[in-house]
This record gives sequence, structure tokens and C-alpha cells, in this order.
Amino acid sequence: MDQQKFNALLAELKELDYSKMYNEDFFLTWEKSDDELKAVWTVADLLRTLREGNISTKVFDSGLGISIFRDNSTRTRFSFASACNLLGLEVQDLDEGKSQIAHGETVRETANMISFMADVIGIRDDMYIGKGNAYMHAVSDAVQEGNRDGVLEQRPTLVNLQCDIDHPTQCMADMAHLIHQFGGMENLKGKKVAMTWAYSPSYGKPLSVPQGVIGLFTRLGMDVVLAHPEGYEVMSEVEEVAKANAAKSGGSFTKVKTMEEAFRDADIVYPKSWAPFAAMEERTDLYGKGDFDGIHELEQRLLAQNASHKDWTCSEEMMKLTKNGKALYLHCLPADITGVSCEAGEVDASVFDRYRVPLYQQASFKPYVIAAMILLSKFPHPVQLLQKLAEQGKERKKEN
Repeated sequence: MDQQKFNALLAELKELDYSKMYNEDFFLTWEKSDDELKAVWTVADLLRTLREGNISTKVFDSGLGISIFRDNSTRTRFSFASACNLLGLEVQDLDEGKSQIAHGETVRETANMISFMADVIGIRDDMYIGKGNAYMHAVSDAVQEGNRDGVLEQRPTLVNLQCDIDHPTQCMADMAHLIHQFGGMENLKGKKVAMTWAYSPSYGKPLSVPQGVIGLFTRLGMDVVLAHPEGYEVMSEVEEVAKANAAKSGGSFTKVKTMEEAFRDADIVYPKSWAPFAAMEERTDLYGKGDFDGIHELEQRLLAQNASHKDWTCSEEMMKLTKNGKALYLHCLPADITGVSCEAGEVDASVFDRYRVPLYQQASFKPYVIAAMILLSKFPHPVQLLQKLAEQGKERKKEN
């Protein structure tokens, strides 16, 4: 293990105040203090340093991590499973189609029944405006009540694996990647980030990534620029969060009308498709009414609306507008790659392929970020805990 690196990270963690994270959930990044966010990134790096040194980080001898995915997932699903396993928890996925939810089982009942030996619950519920984050809070309230009533010996903490408002594990992993790429958090101040809409041949992609990016990147003094065609607005409440963050950090948050303006002299670009906020509200209402004809009509209307903005794509020409033509390209994946996964999409194949390794590195931070969120919520003294793991030096992989 790189002992010097480990000691330096541990010294950084000692200087932070993250005490309020113990026994608390992680819903939205802007609900956490600067120190608490820094603690997540620092613990993530500490856990990675230990694992790279072949030292076991199993701080649980038993227990469950419950995953509830109400939308499809590859990276986040496996990142949550990896994070739980890294700490010693088994993972059990709740398949709602195989549960008693269809028979009228309430959220309160389901939450308690799956949590008898659970230490953490990870939930992705990002499809419907006004529903996902509210569902997560309902689950959290139910298990807290179960713990108070003596039904549950422990109170499982909840990690937001993506909701209708924010995608904290993704955006925290994105930021961890930037911190490493630019050689430290202090080097991000003043960097221009272009968070832009990009064309996709599909509709209905969540708003939580662009909202999460503007809500988090403005915390670190970055100059965040949001660009999208008319009609693709994000939640106004999140824009207000971004403005307040920028004012406090010394960064900036601005909106422009073209992708070209956003990309010009940008240090970092994040071209990503998302659905119009108003349309997502409409879709939520239609699903609530069971109006499937209306949903089909809305889908066709949105696909046609998307198709009128095919020029919003991360092309080689667009990348030439960035700082020295070499901005760092970010994407939460999977990207709609022109000529590869679709006829026309978010990014040119040549651009994507040039950044493929950094993109995979970006994704690799997510298991460690999730594990850090879990560890900080379940253990009151993480410095001592991590120090003990290093001193014990128990091999993760037995070579002999």
C-alpha cells in the first residue's frame, strides 16, 4: 500500500467535520455541507488506496445492502453491489414484480419487511417528476419508524442512486474524476464547465444528471454554463440552488442558448440528452391516470421535438471550440454514439473513442463514492476505523 498517500488522506479527513452524516441518509448533494462532500471524496480515495494495496476493507461481518431499481441500470447497479461487497455486506435486489407490492402491500410495510438485517438501502427512482425523491423519503421514514418501534434492531440508511431531482452518486463520482484529472480540488476553481443538452433518438431521459451537475459543480468555484434548446428547461428550483452555490463559492452559473457558446473555451464538456421538464410532468400525470394513448402521443411529439435539434451534438467541430481544442469530455454513460449505437446521437464516434479510457475511469469512481457514503453513515469514527484496517493489513487476495 502507498502508506504516504494513505497518511496524507487520513490527515485531510481528520480536519473535516462530517459528524452529522452518522446515521443519516444521502438524498441530495446540496443538502450536505462542504466538509461532508469532501469527506465522501476523501474516504473514497482511502478505500481505493487500501484495495489497491490488497488490504481488505470489510468493516461488516454480516448484513444486507438492499437495492431497489425502478429504472434500468448497469453502472449504478453494479457500483452499489461492488460498494456493499467492498465493505462486507451482501446485496439483495428487490424485484417488485416478485414482491407483494402488486397485492397492495404499502411502502411502510415493504420497507420494514426487507430491512430486518439491512444496513443500507439504495434506491433508483428517476422516471416521474415529483415521485422519486418523495418515495425515497417515504422508505426512509418507514424504517426509522420501524427502528423506533423495536421492529428493526438497526436503522438502515438510504443512498439515493438517482431520483427525479438529483443523481448524487453519479455527480460525486464525476467530481472525484475531475479532482484527480486536474490534480486537486483547488485547481478546479475558475474552470469552465459546459453542461449542455445533446440530441438523442430516444425520449424521456431523466433531468437528474444535468441538475446534479449544476447543483454540485457550482460548489467548487467552477464557471458552470447550462445550454439547451428552448423547451428543455430543468427545474427552476435547482437553477436557484446553482446560483446560490456559485455566489458562495466565487464561481458562476450562466445560461446560454447555443451549444457553440457553451463549448467556447470550455475546460470540461458534458453533452447529455434529457427530457423537457414540462413534458416529464405531463408524462407523470398521464401515467397516474393510466392514459396510455396519451403517453404514446406524448412520446411521438417528443421524438419529433428532439429530431428538430440534431445539430446539438458533440462533434469534432464542436470540440475545436473548447480550450485549446482539448476539453475533458464527460458522460454518465451509455452515450448515444453517432454511427455506433444510433444513426445520429449525442457524440461523434471519433470523439467518444478518443475519450473512452477517461470515461471508463470516470465511471470507476462510483463504487468507491457509494462505499464512502455508506461508511460515513454507519460508523461514527471513520478515521480510527480506516487506520485500524491499514494497521491490520489483512490481505484481500491471498497470493500464497
